[in-house]
Amino acid sequence: MPEFTIPAISCQHCVRSVTEAARRVDPGAQVTVDLPTRHVTIDSARPAADFVAELTQEGYPPQA
Repeated sequence: MPEFTIPAISCQHCVRSVTEAARRVDPGAQVTVDLPTRHVTIDSARPAADFVAELTQEGYPPQA
């Protein structure tokens, strides 16, 4: 289950964008975003690197 801190998340629009990007990688992924801490948890069997690439391309580069 990939977990990241994404410093660029600052609002609900960012939360939606991150969620949509994660679901492009795995449409069945459960995505949890804690906006105050900028912590993202993705419940998926896909490798974390797949999500890192998509989130970075979307403009939300994660930190492990």
